[in-house]
Amino acid sequence: MTENRKELGSTFDTAAELYNRMRPGYVDELYASIFDYISIGKESRVVEVGSGTGQATLPVLKTGCELTAVEYGENLSQMLKERFKDYDRFSVITGKFEDVMLEENAYDLVFSATAFHWVPEDIGYPKVYSILKEGGAFARFANRPRISADTPELAGEINDIYNDHYNSYYGVKSGTKTWFTEDNAKEISLIPAKYGFTDIKYHLFYRTRVFTSEEYIGLLGTYSDHIAIEESVRKVFFGRIKEAIDRHGGTISISDTLDLELARKA
Repeated sequence: MTENRKELGSTFDTAAELYNRMRPGYVDELYASIFDYISIGKESRVVEVGSGTGQATLPVLKTGCELTAVEYGENLSQMLKERFKDYDRFSVITGKFEDVMLEENAYDLVFSATAFHWVPEDIGYPKVYSILKEGGAFARFANRPRISADTPELAGEINDIYNDHYNSYYGVKSGTKTWFTEDNAKEISLIPAKYGFTDIKYHLFYRTRVFTSEEYIGLLGTYSDHIAIEESVRKVFFGRIKEAIDRHGGTISISDTLDLELARKA
């Protein structure tokens, strides 16, 4: 069974509260790298692509800039407006980035946190380029979680559960999941060069998070491809994962790789 990417992208809006509670933010060092690359302050205009519930928004808002959030989900948009209502230079446009009207040659920074993969490459990058000022920057970053290598038995069990439920549901080939590497970050960082960007850079950051079995199931319930699984299948799938974690001590450690790719409008 296959799912349309647009349909998957819209599933986040059905779990807005859970998404806000369970999805992690990003490390301070990542924002420091962005602000070292491009100076952002009260005179700056910024666009965030795919803001979700604002996990990446506040550190940029705190610079005093004018920030426009572009968010496809109506529920997520309302949550953003409520969450940042005290910032009078914050606004939300509800719609897909590729569809909304934005002023050209007007913005100092465009950034997107674990969201830009939903935008078609050949539309997204040229549009970012067109709305940036000369010398303006695009920052694309994401969190790439994986089960800790310290628990190989649990990781193996969960991989088998994915084969039984997730892979069979989506009709994908069974096998061990491949994890994000520095080579992947390099590959992503080079994409903007195809669309006229220069001064290409990338950075990697790392952290570990620990979840109870119940918390981890909550986290899985914020992933678009997991939400889209038929409820009867998802219930068994999640139940087996929870049982596996409980058999291995009741907690699961997740090792995050956070990748940041930076590029500048010439």
